[in-house]
Amino acid sequence: MKHYTGLDVSVKETAICIVDETGKICREVKVPSHPDDLIAVLRDPALSGLA
Repeated sequence: MKHYTGLDVSVKETAICIVDETGKICREVKVPSHPDDLIAVLRDPALSGLA
């Protein structure tokens, strides 16, 4: 199943929303707006198990 990610970026923090191909929200998180923090969320092995 395909997943899509939306990012709402500001200077201090970024809101991340991951939805499946039907539009169902699979995950919503806020993290500091730092590349390492964003990568950690997007590379999370638990995402591969989303269905």
